[in-house]
Amino acid sequence: MRPTGRLHLGHLVGALGNWVPLQDEYDCFYFVADWHALTSDFADTTHLTSYAYENVADWIGAGLDPERSTFFVQSLVPEHAELYVLLSMVVPVPWLERVPTYKEQQDTLKDKDLSSIGFLGYPLLQTADVTLYDARFVPVGDDQVAHLELAREVVRRFNNIFNHRGDVLVEPEALLTTFARLPGLDGDKKMSKSLGNTIHLSDSAEEVKKKVMRMYTDPKRVRADIPGTVEGNPVFTYHDALNVDTAEVDDLKARYRAGTVGDVEVKTKLANALNARLDPIRERRAAVLSRPDRLREILFEGSKRAREAAGETMARVRDAMKIAYR
Repeated sequence: MRPTGRLHLGHLVGALGNWVPLQDEYDCFYFVADWHALTSDFADTTHLTSYAYENVADWIGAGLDPERSTFFVQSLVPEHAELYVLLSMVVPVPWLERVPTYKEQQDTLKDKDLSSIGFLGYPLLQTADVTLYDARFVPVGDDQVAHLELAREVVRRFNNIFNHRGDVLVEPEALLTTFARLPGLDGDKKMSKSLGNTIHLSDSAEEVKKKVMRMYTDPKRVRADIPGTVEGNPVFTYHDALNVDTAEVDDLKARYRAGTVGDVEVKTKLANALNARLDPIRERRAAVLSRPDRLREILFEGSKRAREAAGETMARVRDAMKIAYR
């Protein structure tokens, strides 16, 4: 995750909630993508490190365990940059220009200078991030599939050129998330830190309630006794994603369609469900933030382990490219 702000419910649904159970099946690596943050936020790095620590506290709050998985910081493992440079020698520029998010973000983030080589090359840096650890699977949402497909093409090209001793890099596969994204509180198609339409994992119970009560709902429904639309309604999308009481959700949907329940009740029950979900996250988050030395220790120890694994991959890469000096 890029440390560009506080984490929100979109991160919980689209990433963290999917990452936690993976710890039971895989040897997992989770990292603070601080170099990736620079691709669009290089002009102001004031809060980069503080967001990094807060984000990791949110990971632990959500259930990730640094004793079972490796937590690290991208910039503390310089092999990421080395592999990125070596891959850039063999990857055609048009491959990067055709990544869908390259054009999309240029259109969306018009207030930022995205003309840098770093921004053009960030999907290639992602490839280095993944392949350094011989990752067989990468948990992604549907908006990241194109990036992973680029990584697969890059791996195939690299292995075809430098296959003197068999495949050097592992071709990764996608593990698609079950619930890819949440709409913003304003009805925008995506909850986004840059749009300010978010509920943060660190928000207090009262802040969550206030934000929920301001949420967009069915614009055609001006009174509670008018049948409303559930499909595409942000409030019900949140219920589906985060309210574990499915019987309550089904009842609210039926009454909403029939025009026998008001928006206030629907939103109040959503706020209650969200706070029930967030309470243990807030508690674990506060506990780890109260021990900043332990948080730093987790990241530095994890970065050391990550660098050992990355070093093994780079030894293979240098051998294959005939640039291993002895």
